[in-house]
Amino acid sequence: MAVRRIRLFGDPVLRTKAEPVVDFDRELRQLVTDLVDTMQAAPGAGLAAPQIGVSLRVFTYDVDDVVGHLINPSLELSEEEQFGPEGCLSLPGLEYDCRRALRVVAHGFNMYGDPVAIEGSERLARAIQHETDHLDGILFIDKLDREARKAAMKVIREADWAGEQAPIVKESPHATFGRAI
Repeated sequence: MAVRRIRLFGDPVLRTKAEPVVDFDRELRQLVTDLVDTMQAAPGAGLAAPQIGVSLRVFTYDVDDVVGHLINPSLELSEEEQFGPEGCLSLPGLEYDCRRALRVVAHGFNMYGDPVAIEGSERLARAIQHETDHLDGILFIDKLDREARKAAMKVIREADWAGEQAPIVKESPHATFGRAI
């Protein structure tokens, strides 16, 4: 079990667009395993690679006892919307109502490079959209209306974890071309 440290709001990796995965190798499979272990230990409904400091387009989810992952996702969103509570492991303790598509079809790959499609509604659709946003450097607080975002920022400034020193970024000795820490 490899539980990794979850990066918190303010860490630049959370605002950086992640790079597409090109190598479906043992290192990627280990990343997926680490994401699942970290997500379940937190616990959370999803976790994206940037949240553990790896700027690659990979995320995991654990919704309604279904655990999965998706690599290099692209989404087809329904026009119908849902409005409900959302939180984030990188923003501990925050939960705000957020608008999302009610249903999603997500296309991408599994850790072996096989094409997959995931269809989900409600909670699974919310998790897939939330984690895909992470891969684009978008946080759920960016989706809030002005008043809710202002309230969230106030809570963040007053949180005991706010202002923690940014992590030291090191060059990976592995063939990740500097995308992993």
